[in-house]
Amino acid sequence: MHRRTSRAFLALICASMGISIQGGVSAQTKPQKTLPDAPPVLQLAWNASEGQQAMSGIGAQAGAPVQSSSAPDPNQARLTRSAAEKMALHNNPRVSASHLVALAQHQVVRETRSAYLPNANANLTAMDAETGSRISSGSLTASRLFEHAGAGANLTQLITDFGRTTNLIAFSKLQEKAQNATALATEEDIIVACDQAFYNALQAQALLKVAQQNVTTRQTTDTQVQELTKNKLRSILDLSFADVNLSQAKLLLLDAQNNADSSMAALDAVLGLDHLVNYDLVDDSDSLQPPPDDAGPLITLGLQQRPDLQALNFTQQSEVRFSRAQRDQLFPTISAAGTVGSVPVRPDQYYTSNWWGGVGVNINIPIFNGFLYTAQAKEANLRAQASAEKSRQLRDVIVRDIRTSWLAANTAYQRVTVSAQLLDEANLALKLAQTRYQMGLSSIVELSQAQYQQTDAAIGNTNAQYQYRLALATLNYEIGATP
Repeated sequence: MHRRTSRAFLALICASMGISIQGGVSAQTKPQKTLPDAPPVLQLAWNASEGQQAMSGIGAQAGAPVQSSSAPDPNQARLTRSAAEKMALHNNPRVSASHLVALAQHQVVRETRSAYLPNANANLTAMDAETGSRISSGSLTASRLFEHAGAGANLTQLITDFGRTTNLIAFSKLQEKAQNATALATEEDIIVACDQAFYNALQAQALLKVAQQNVTTRQTTDTQVQELTKNKLRSILDLSFADVNLSQAKLLLLDAQNNADSSMAALDAVLGLDHLVNYDLVDDSDSLQPPPDDAGPLITLGLQQRPDLQALNFTQQSEVRFSRAQRDQLFPTISAAGTVGSVPVRPDQYYTSNWWGGVGVNINIPIFNGFLYTAQAKEANLRAQASAEKSRQLRDVIVRDIRTSWLAANTAYQRVTVSAQLLDEANLALKLAQTRYQMGLSSIVELSQAQYQQTDAAIGNTNAQYQYRLALATLNYEIGATP
C-alpha cells in the first residue's frame, strides 16, 4: 500500500514538472549562437511558468512565492550599439574639446601666415606744447616740441627672411594636421569606450536574467522539497540544501542587479549624460563571424590608418620644420617700410611743407646674441629626434596590441563554441540529476551540484558571446577601423 502511494505521488510530481517516467525528460532547445532577448540557457528541466501553474495546488499551500523573470519595460527607450556610438560622439565633451582645439590650431596657421602680409597703421596726433622746448630727461631724443596737429600712415612689408617664415607656416600646418588626427583618435577612443560600456551593460542585463531565472528555478525546487518533506518523502537535510541553494541564488541576483545598474551608469557617462537613464539595450551587430586567419594584414592596416600614429608622425614632421625655422634665425631679414602724412596745423618757421613721406629698405643682420639662436636651433633639432623615437615606439606598441587583440579575439571565438558545448552538457546533466532525484535514486547534493554547474555554464556561455563581440570591437580599434 505504501509503495503504491509513493508511486502515485511520484507520478504527480513528475507530471507537475512535465516529466514522463516512461518517456524520460522532455527535450530542451539547444542554445543559439546569436544572442536572443532571453537566453535559452535559462530554461532548465521544466518550464517555470508551467511549473508555477502546476504547483498552484502544492506550492501555494506552502505559501512560497515564485519569482518570475523580469520583462522589458515598454516605457524604456530602446538603444542600439550604432545609436549609442552616434550619441556618444555628439554628447561626449572629450570629442567637442578635441574639435575645438583643432579649430584653434587652424587660427595659428593664419597667425603665422600674417608675417607675409603688409602691416599698415594710421596715426592721428595733436600736441599743445611750449614752442621750441626740448625733452631733457627720460630719453636721448633731441626732438623739439611744437604745437601742431597731423595725420599719417605707416606701412611695413617683409621681403624675405630666407625661409624662416615659410618653415613656421609649414610647422603650423603640420600641427593642424596632427591636431585633426588627434581629434579623430579621440573619436575612436570614445567609440571603443562606448562599445565596451554597451556590451558590458548588455552582458550585465543578460546575466541579470540568468540570475532571476535561477532564483525562480530554485524557488520552485525549494517549494517541491518542502512538500515532499511535509509528506515524509524527503528528509530535513534535503530541505536544508534546497534552502541554501535558494539563498545562494538570491545573493547572485543581488550581485547581478548591482552589476547591471553600475554598467548602465558607466554607459550613461560615456554617452555624455549627467543623469541616469535606463535603456533597453538591443544588439544590432551581425551574427558571430570568426576573426581573420592572419594578423599580418591587420598589422599593416593598423600602421597605415591608426590616427594616433598619424598625429605623432605629423608632430615629428612639424618639429623638423620648426628646427629649420629656428636655424633660419641666423640669416638676415630684409623688409621695406614707408610712411606718409600731413600736418595741417604747424608753425611755418619750423615746417617747410604740410606733408611728409618716405620709403626705405631695411636689412637686419644678426651678429651675436650670446649663442641664443644656435641653442634654440639645437634644442628644436633634439626635440624633433625625440618625436621620431616616440613615433617608432608607438609603432612597436601598435604591432604588439594588434597581435595581442587578434589572439584574444581567436581565444574568445573558441570559447563561444566550447561554452555552448559545456552548456549543452550541463543541461543534460541537470535533466538526469532531476530525474534521478525525482525517482529517489540520488540525493539533494547531486541535484544541487547539477544546478550549480548549469548556472555556471549559463553564465559562462553568456559571457563568452559578449566577450567575443567586445574583443572584435577592441581589434577594430587597434587597427584604426572606425565602426
